[in-house]
Amino acid sequence: MSKLKTKSSAKKRFSATGRGKLRRRTAYHRHNLTKREKKVKRNQRGAKVLSGPDAAIVRQFLPYL
Repeated sequence: MSKLKTKSSAKKRFSATGRGKLRRRTAYHRHNLTKREKKVKRNQRGAKVLSGPDAAIVRQFLPYL
């Protein structure tokens, strides 16, 4: 069987946790942060774990993760 291709965009955006769940960054945390509330900016820190149905889609893009 031939090798499967990995989507480069997904490779840059997602990573796996130690238990194999997929981790992602939060959206809207790059610029124009002065107009956002402190609570919003605080909750966007760190990485979030993808939900099950979304993780299933991303796993097709990352066959060797």
